[in-house]
Amino acid sequence: MQLTHLRLRDFRNYARLDVDFAPGFHVLLGDNAQGKTNILEAIYLLATLRSFRGVGGAQMVQHGKKGYFVGANVVGQGAHEIKIYWSSAERKLSLDAQPVRKLADYFGTLRAVVFCTEDLQLVKGAARSRRRFLDLLLAQTHPVYLPLLQRYAQALRSRNALLKQRSLDEAALESFTRELVQIGNQLIRFRQELLPKISPLARLAYRRISSDAEELRLVYQPTVKNDFALELTQSRARERSFRSTLIGPHRDELQLMLDEKSAAKYASEGQKRSLAIALKMAQAEYLTGIHGAPPILLIDDVMGELDSKRRAGFLPLLNRVHQARSQVFMTCTEENWPRELGRDLNRWEVKGGTLKTI
Repeated sequence: MQLTHLRLRDFRNYARLDVDFAPGFHVLLGDNAQGKTNILEAIYLLATLRSFRGVGGAQMVQHGKKGYFVGANVVGQGAHEIKIYWSSAERKLSLDAQPVRKLADYFGTLRAVVFCTEDLQLVKGAARSRRRFLDLLLAQTHPVYLPLLQRYAQALRSRNALLKQRSLDEAALESFTRELVQIGNQLIRFRQELLPKISPLARLAYRRISSDAEELRLVYQPTVKNDFALELTQSRARERSFRSTLIGPHRDELQLMLDEKSAAKYASEGQKRSLAIALKMAQAEYLTGIHGAPPILLIDDVMGELDSKRRAGFLPLLNRVHQARSQVFMTCTEENWPRELGRDLNRWEVKGGTLKTI
């Protein structure tokens, strides 16, 4: 999978950018606050329609402008052109000059996995971060998953709105409860089936970058224990008190255990960083296995934070991507550029919202 051309207009600090990218490694070199991470953010936006920085569209518009444009030419199982325009008044997404009506028809056009400092939230953050990790991986591999997730979110919003009303409409609540249970059970099943496939990849990745220091175990903990419908009925009094739906896939947890201890509570900062990277490596390996080709890897200053042992554990994945003629985009300063990557790469200087080849 390759991003062959990227176009930016009024995106972050890029007033105008048109650049072609070859297969292989691309190292974006420059000082801080020059726009290196913005390039990775634009590519991730094309892949997932969201920023890995956890911000909305307004924050990605260049200061003083009304909206941004991000466009790309992508080569995967075919050649595609993507166009995204965002403003406070208008949002457009087109694929091959046709408006995208269903997100499920778009997902997978460009597959990317990002490695960034925000990944630490996978370990340290709330359960929502880990649910999102599972949901993104399932959306990238099962076309039906994203529409199910959207329908569940809609039913959940409607049900919660009813629970907030003083006078409860029992018939409407029952209707949304049935829909929540039917879709929720499917989401839980998808997640349960994913865990045995992703867990060995995460364990192996963690071993590689931590030198077999601890044993990693992933544990999916659904809030539904046996019967979703029955458990919702039993929690009705508590729901009325909290005015919210208290069980279901939206409350599930993915526990990360190192030597049978909670990584969030007991792991060191180094262990947490290694664990976050291992999860992303597992994501990349899983997508490669499912689709037969590696995703594009976006690595934002992560390599510079790792010692030589941890970097060595990272290199086999990078080499596989390189051999498959996919792409890696990596941001670095001159000081923390990992020399073990060798010389067979494309180096770019990023300075004040401009990009030029070195």
